[in-house]
Amino acid sequence: MLTTLAGAASGCKAAASNSNAAAPNETTRALHALFDEEWEYGLRASPTWASTLGDRRFDALWDDVSLGAVARNEAHAREVVGKIERISRDALSPEDQLSLDLFRYQYRMAVEGQRFRMYLQPLNQRGGIQTADEMADQIPFETTKHFEDWNARLRSFPSYADQTIAVLTEAIAARMTHPKVPMQRVVAQLDAQIVDDPTKSPFFAPYKKLPGSIPPAEAERLTNQAKEAIRSSLVPAYRKLRAFFVDTYLPACRSEVGAWDLPNGAAMYAYLVRAHTTTNMTPDEVHTIGLREVARIRGEMETVKSRAGFSGPLSQFFTFLRTDAKFYYKDPKELLIAYRDLGKRVDPLLVKLFSRLPRTPYGVQAIPDAVAPDTTTAYYREPADDGSRAGTFFVNLYKPETRPIWEMTALTLHESVPGHHLQIALATEQQDIPQFRRHGDYTAFVEGWGLYAESLGEELGLYDDPYAKFGQLAYEMWRAVRLVVDTGIHHLHWDRQRAIDFFLENSPRAELDVVNEVDRYIVWPGQALAYKIGELRIKEIRKKQMAALGPRFDVKAFHEAVLGAGPLPLDILESRVMAPAAKH
Repeated sequence: MLTTLAGAASGCKAAASNSNAAAPNETTRALHALFDEEWEYGLRASPTWASTLGDRRFDALWDDVSLGAVARNEAHAREVVGKIERISRDALSPEDQLSLDLFRYQYRMAVEGQRFRMYLQPLNQRGGIQTADEMADQIPFETTKHFEDWNARLRSFPSYADQTIAVLTEAIAARMTHPKVPMQRVVAQLDAQIVDDPTKSPFFAPYKKLPGSIPPAEAERLTNQAKEAIRSSLVPAYRKLRAFFVDTYLPACRSEVGAWDLPNGAAMYAYLVRAHTTTNMTPDEVHTIGLREVARIRGEMETVKSRAGFSGPLSQFFTFLRTDAKFYYKDPKELLIAYRDLGKRVDPLLVKLFSRLPRTPYGVQAIPDAVAPDTTTAYYREPADDGSRAGTFFVNLYKPETRPIWEMTALTLHESVPGHHLQIALATEQQDIPQFRRHGDYTAFVEGWGLYAESLGEELGLYDDPYAKFGQLAYEMWRAVRLVVDTGIHHLHWDRQRAIDFFLENSPRAELDVVNEVDRYIVWPGQALAYKIGELRIKEIRKKQMAALGPRFDVKAFHEAVLGAGPLPLDILESRVMAPAAKH
């Protein structure tokens, strides 16, 4: 689970470069200069993003989310499109042509999306200003300067909150609010930030592990500053935001859950389908594929159900998987240990399928308690660009009795290796491609690879147990259901309960997870489509290359071809992977 189009739409995160790239002619120099300029622009426009990458120059600042900043960033993105169009593609090397194509694609899509004003939805139950404390876990605190910058961030928080209130006020006027049902969850998240004792604030966490290198007197001074900033700046800002949210924003939230109910909503959703899948598919086409995939996977589930010795109907097998105590840990700590052990089992098997593995390690951690009840089963956070933070596979330990053991293998393969961590770490370690390609976030590629990685458990010998195999099918079904449910909600006017019912009918996932998932689709239109569409395309490309190469097909070479250029839109990925095969 990764970044949305929000950064690209503001012109903040769409571009980057490798300043050491070769520049054999004036056009190439101009191209890489533009990459460098836009990378720097993005870091300055999003200080929190810079911090997570390991660029600590702006650690004292929050992002400027004001309406004025949005207007400036959008105008800047339009200017960049003009600069891109003046670059002669024919004067570039093939690799730089690819970089130009990707750069142009990102900015054109961002500019096209500006008319839908999606910046008016800056938070939802899955994250936003109410979970800004997560920044404390994303950056290291090692020096006095790091703590001074953090305290400055705490003191400046009221401005961030006021900007958010102004954006939400404009959202009400523009009828660009989120639906009411999922947004009701945000209130408890805001309440968690309003504390009487500053040391109980999640923002105080860095001070609970002060490094011994900071002298005691300095440590006391910094700690007192933090307490005062939380008491006099942060908590009052959250109180003000909560009052506005409860008294003004929530009452204005929409009762309908689909994007079709928003101004220009049908066109916006069609755009989001294209943007997230990196294809020209329509919502109707995606819905049809989803229904077909649901039917296919149900057939495979019937086969595995029989292997498990279960003779009843599939619906009863789902109930068995959801309710039998043997499929669940009772203790959250045991669940976390089991995930970590799974990672250790998978790691040494990767050499069977990959010729190159990332140098950057990853860890397995629990999703923070404050958001665990309202978020999904797991997600991945990429490593810091400067190597100061490893990749992280976050798992949800809330109510372990709802987290089935049979899903753990597929989930681990998706979020860590050979899924997100392997793909993202390999991309970020490639110093010979521009930064914006190293940190590319084409959802269809990134999440499509994650779902494809789940299927590799078969080749790695990890699905020898029928329940683990059924878990993989359950996860594949989950993504197929998304194609139906997401388009159902946002295009075909399904209500929330119909989406939940369809999900439960076709998936063994627990109802808590299903409800959280459906609420995620409601506030994040189109994003969930990318997983299955991306996986289907990667598998299709693999089949084509196997047919073209016959006995010369090498799965390691195929994976290197898919991953070697960093994330790519699906059409570009296919042409790049298939080009060598076409020569045979």
